[in-house]
Formats: sequence, structure tokens, C-alpha cells
Amino acid sequence: MVQVDTRAIGTSALHFPRLLPRRGRLPGLLVVLVLAAIAVPLGRLVPVVGGPVFGIVLGVLVGVAFPRARAEVFRPGIDFASKNLLQVSIVVLGTGLSLQQVAQVGLSSLPVMLGTLGLALGGAWVFGRLLGVRGDTQILIGVGTAICGGSAIAAATAAIGAKRSSVAYALATIFTFNVVAVLTFPPLGHLLNLSPEAFGLWAGTAINDTSSVVAAGYAYSQEAGDQAIVVKLTRSLTLIPIVLTLVALKIRRENRAARALDVPGASYDGATASTRGPLPWRKLVPLFLIGFIAAAGLRSAGAVPDAWLPTLSLIGTCLITAALVAIGLSLRPQELRDAGPRPLVLGAILWALVAVGSLVLQSFS
Repeated sequence: MVQVDTRAIGTSALHFPRLLPRRGRLPGLLVVLVLAAIAVPLGRLVPVVGGPVFGIVLGVLVGVAFPRARAEVFRPGIDFASKNLLQVSIVVLGTGLSLQQVAQVGLSSLPVMLGTLGLALGGAWVFGRLLGVRGDTQILIGVGTAICGGSAIAAATAAIGAKRSSVAYALATIFTFNVVAVLTFPPLGHLLNLSPEAFGLWAGTAINDTSSVVAAGYAYSQEAGDQAIVVKLTRSLTLIPIVLTLVALKIRRENRAARALDVPGASYDGATASTRGPLPWRKLVPLFLIGFIAAAGLRSAGAVPDAWLPTLSLIGTCLITAALVAIGLSLRPQELRDAGPRPLVLGAILWALVAVGSLVLQSFS
């Protein structure tokens, strides 16, 4: 019986992760956790960079300098971290999202948020095709620019099983333009004489990672920072329909690949060719996404006290950093060299498109 190969990174997003590592995973997991323990403090010292970026960089450097760190004995633990810890991190990060805060943003900001989302995703499709940046890299850069940077890249990676090189390129692109935004947005806002509310909406819709939104918003003013955070939280909710769409498209591609084999009795998502029916809900809705929604619901219901939020945020950051360390350890530098500078060019175009589009949309709202 022919089966579709589902061993890529993050494909286990369609199933609930096995949280407790087997004994054979411990050597690789130990290497990942040691590097994450270095990357997380570095990220707190330099929040504009952040622990996840330090994590993947450290993973790549150690993998290159010490090839034995990628030996077979470490592979089970590294694979476990890159898949399962990535999914768990998304659930934990959901505790920082209060649906009441989202409601308080009001309908007035939704046209700008939805408009910039459309610009980023549509721009990724159009300019990605023109530049020859396709597949996982195109998707991750588009989603990372449209929604919430590293967290969106992590969620999309878990949903579609993105290649390691695509994850690294997307994170590098998002990081580059986060730094540019933090340095340029406050002076540009003063030059344009934006009100604190207008600047907060601009920063919340046009800057990617939360740490960079916070840095730019509060550099402008206290009111702008408060507004930017709420807009950013609301923007994060679009992860839900985007991830569902990505999973549905992934399943559709796998079904097409299986049908192309044209083998009698071939298996398509667990059903034979003669007995295929509707997809089970667990294949269409990743359980890590259900966990994300449940965590946000608990936060909104007051079941997650405010005093817990700093700790939960740190735990989420540690988990996503560890997952990206593992991806970095698995990465081959040649994979990045083969792609060339085109992904960075795509990121620059999308960043400029969203930044300008946010201001233009505000002028009409």
C-alpha cells in the first residue's frame, strides 16, 4: 500500500505531540536545551533580536563547528524538539492573548489590520512568483510579515512541515526588518506628526515580532505603546484561519500526490481509494491550534492570573527557542547558499508594502 510521506518537520502538527521524550531522545534533547539556555538570556539582553533568533543562529554555528552534534545518536532528540516543542510553545504563547483586549480595539482598526494582512499575503504570492521564491520560503515570509513574525513562522512551520532552510531564511528576513522598523518608525512617526493612537496602529500592524512592536511603540510614547500592544494581540488572532487554511492546502497537495501515483488501493490520509470520505476533523484542525484557542479562552475567562503571565511568556519563549535551536542544528549552510538573496528581497518588498499600506489605509479610515 502506498503511503504519503509525512516525515517533514512539523508534520506531526496533525496529531497531538508525544510530550515525554523516550530515553533515546535524551542526548539530542540535552544538547538542544543547553544551547537554548544560552540563547534565552541573550535574547532578554537584546530583545530586538530575541531568543528565537539567537537560538537558530547558535544551532547553525554549533552544527557547523561540531558536525558530531548532528550525529545519529543526537537525531531523535533534535527531531523531537523541532516538532513537538514547537507545537507546545504555540499553546503556551496563547495564554498571553486576552479576547477582551481584542474587543476593546474596536471595529475602527479592523480595516487597517485586514488590509495589511491582505497586502502581505497577496504580495508574497505575486512578488514571490516574480522573484522565483516559492514553496515553504514564500509562505513563511508572507505569514511572518502578515501576522506576528517568529510566532507565526513557528505556527506555519508546525502546520505545513516547512524545510529547515525556509525557516532559517524567514526568521533572518523578519529579524532584519524588525531592527529597521524599531530604528526608523519613531522618527518617521514624529516627522509625519502621527497621534499616539495612529502610531500605535501603524506599529501594531506593520512591525512583526511583539518585542519590536513594544520597543517602537514605547519609544514613541506611553499611549502609543499601549495601543500598539493591543493591536498586535488582535493581529495574532488571524493565526487561526491562516493555519487552518495552510493545513487544508497541505492535505490537498498530499492527496493529489497520492492520486498521481494511480495505484489501486493507495492510501489517502488513511482511507483507501475506494472508501475515501470526509477528512476527520483532527487532520484538518491541528491540536496545537485548538490548544492555542483554549489557552486564549482561559486567559479571557480570568483563569490565567496576570501574575502568571511573565512566567508563561518566558516558558513559551524557552520552548520556541529550543525548537529553533533544533532546526538550526539540522540545517545545512549549503541550503541557505543555494537560495541566494532573493528571499531577503521578497521580505524587503513585503515590509515596505505593509508599512506604507498601513498609513494609506489609516488615511481613509
